[in-house]
Amino acid sequence: MIITRTPLRISIGGGGTDLPSYYESFGGFVISAAINKHIYITVNRTFRPGYLLKYAKTEHVQTIDEIDHGLLRETLRLEEIEPMVETVSIADVPAGTGMGSSGSFTVGLLHALKAYKRETIETGELARTANNIEMNILGEPCGKQDHYIAAYGGLTAQEYHPDGTVTISQLKVSEATLTDLSENLVLFFTGYSRAAAKILVDQKDKSERGDSGMLENLHFIKDLGVRIKDRLEGGDVLGFADLMNEHWEHKKARSENISNDHVNQLYDTALGNGALGGKLVGAGSGGFLLFYAEDKSRLRAAMTAAGLQEMEFAFDFDGSIILLRQ
Repeated sequence: MIITRTPLRISIGGGGTDLPSYYESFGGFVISAAINKHIYITVNRTFRPGYLLKYAKTEHVQTIDEIDHGLLRETLRLEEIEPMVETVSIADVPAGTGMGSSGSFTVGLLHALKAYKRETIETGELARTANNIEMNILGEPCGKQDHYIAAYGGLTAQEYHPDGTVTISQLKVSEATLTDLSENLVLFFTGYSRAAAKILVDQKDKSERGDSGMLENLHFIKDLGVRIKDRLEGGDVLGFADLMNEHWEHKKARSENISNDHVNQLYDTALGNGALGGKLVGAGSGGFLLFYAEDKSRLRAAMTAAGLQEMEFAFDFDGSIILLRQ
């Protein structure tokens, strides 16, 4: 039996520039952080033949082609797993909440299957292969950010090169800055999840057509990611909070589907009650709102009154790990 634990993530800056429709022409840059909300994958050999797959649904089939879940199907196919296996997935946070769950799922599953086969895999290769499954084999309109932050963990800068390679590095932040972020970043669930595909397909189509508005927006967002890195590494957390607001305003302008009246109202309420900066995590339209606030009690009271649920979190510096191998 193998059990892996793989972190989810919060996007900090530069999101959207990790899609090939952008970075293949201009290069991309994203700041993201792994958090201690995880996806757990169990892989075990079964007594009877077949693929027994337990996630939000349960599938029990005899051939790979019968598997309905695309990520499970293609990862099992790629690793040539024989039909005497059971997989179980458990997540701390539901899918569709903007925390890169499909990328974390694929990384954790691939990691578990490699261990099941008594093979090892280097962290960069784990991220690259998981991304290839989702982006190229399945043709999902995703970027590279989620797979790399899930595999590596930490508070990272990811640079995407036009040839598809990725340079990833941990941000050089002081202990004081890391403590400040851990204490003053807060997450609130908006109450509903969303599918990111529509937003990402729209961005892809406009980028490939050379839409000037979309490209100028992404150029700005990429530069903002670099500026956020500089602020954090320089210990300027208040400057970082200001850039969160700037990031959110430009992100909203990218698509009418990224925000809505309810999210905008919640955001304004937060800024009026102690939040110094904030943004919606993920592609948009739902999921979690991330705020930087030194007056957290006031913010929590306002968000609770608005019906939002806080999710406490800490940073995860482990990345995808094997919890059990027996």
